[in-house]
Amino acid sequence: MVSGGLAVLPISPSPFCPCWSTLPSQTPRHHWLSPFPVVDTHVRSAPAAGVTNPPRNERQPFFFFHGHSQLKKHIILQCSVPEPVLSRQSGEDMLRAFLGATGFAEEQTNSILELNPALTLANFESIRTRVFDLRSAGIDGIHLCPLITKYPNVLVAKELEPFLQFVVKELAGKLEPRKLRAVLATGEPRYFVGLDKKVRLLLDHGVPRDKIVRVLNKASLLKAFCTKSVQEVDRTLTFFGRFDGIELVVKRPLVLNFDLDTQLIPKVEYLKKISGGDEAATGALLRKLPAILSYSLEHTTAQVELLTSVAGLSRQQIFAIFLVFPNLISASRERKLLPRIELLKQCGFSSDEIFKYFRSYPLFIGLSYESNLVHKIVFLVKIGYRHGTREFMLALGSVTRTSCENLQSVIGLYLGYGLSCEDILSMTRKHPQILQYSYDSSREKIAYLVEEMGRDIRELLAFPAFLGYSLDARIKVRYEERKKVLGKDLSIIRLLCVSAATFPRQAKKGRNPIPD
Repeated sequence: MVSGGLAVLPISPSPFCPCWSTLPSQTPRHHWLSPFPVVDTHVRSAPAAGVTNPPRNERQPFFFFHGHSQLKKHIILQCSVPEPVLSRQSGEDMLRAFLGATGFAEEQTNSILELNPALTLANFESIRTRVFDLRSAGIDGIHLCPLITKYPNVLVAKELEPFLQFVVKELAGKLEPRKLRAVLATGEPRYFVGLDKKVRLLLDHGVPRDKIVRVLNKASLLKAFCTKSVQEVDRTLTFFGRFDGIELVVKRPLVLNFDLDTQLIPKVEYLKKISGGDEAATGALLRKLPAILSYSLEHTTAQVELLTSVAGLSRQQIFAIFLVFPNLISASRERKLLPRIELLKQCGFSSDEIFKYFRSYPLFIGLSYESNLVHKIVFLVKIGYRHGTREFMLALGSVTRTSCENLQSVIGLYLGYGLSCEDILSMTRKHPQILQYSYDSSREKIAYLVEEMGRDIRELLAFPAFLGYSLDARIKVRYEERKKVLGKDLSIIRLLCVSAATFPRQAKKGRNPIPD
């Protein structure tokens, strides 16, 4: 029987299998991850009286095994394997045992080692550490085995180590595993070189540390970093910096996927050209809609040329519309732009008027005709507008800012208070916005006008803009102040139209805010 020391240690579950016994947390990682015999030089029991420990090079390995049930939370580590047994254990045997413990089926292990015999010559400790790092980075469970089976190079590629450490330590393992798997699945060690340095450039250029993970999870690591050099990544971030573009990068990390020289610079320079060379305005447009860089230069050019040739707009006017409504870039030329430009022209709108209309009512360009505009057209025709007139188009532009449901409810509200369609038409001709005000707000103001102020609903025919003032901040405050002087016999026009700067002084003097 081989003699040896005894050590009683607490049991803790292993990350590979909960039934394996492990060494305490202070034991180095390469010991407590081991699912097979290891030589322990850190934990020994005190020698019995009169017995000295053998020299270090003669010490025997320890086996891990469960103790009896009476020991409950402890196990006994005992010298039970002669040195010759361990020395015969080849690197391949150790690797087989480790892969099996990691979750590989025997046939998977055989396939990996047959196709990649060099793995048996690699440093076993480094392979074990790499698996631990991959797990810490989030690649675990059903994904780890297929990844290693298909790309065993991830176990030995030294180029990967710095980035894995960056992910585990500095990103706290929050990088989405699918992002990391996409990089590892290339099997290209050259993609791993300097990857951590490229990512750190985001911090150097001002991306907040708490936004780094979001940027990496949204962008493509392959396109944005792996296939680009450190210098290329630095140039891209510097280019965006000209337009205060770090905000742009944080808002839409996908812009990092584009090539600087062949994609980003040509697109941005074209936008700057149609702006009249205004770099600040170009930056404002990019920050407002970073997705504009996702469209090809050919697509953007085609949109501009259509608006120039059909609507007669200048490039500067088109850029001004872009600033108000950047999604003009995505509007279908055949289904939206051409029909709506032609409708405006048929209603007598000139090029300058089309420009003003698009700037005032940009949603007219973007809303669906079938599911939105056609319903609003029906409502306008029912209350008396004649289709195809300038008056009709101005009313239609106004109601693009509200939903079909709200428009129907507001018209129903006016009808419910006794106003006719002719009355509503008259009101909208004076103040088209009354159709876009919210139903709840309009209902509260009309109720206050009729019930609290004691006024006739038909006063709205003369002054429909009443519905545009704030109920609490203007209507109620002014009414309560002026009724003390004039009682209820005061004009709502005079009550509300005087400026805020003038009203307090006139109220204190007891004068009518607007002289007769």
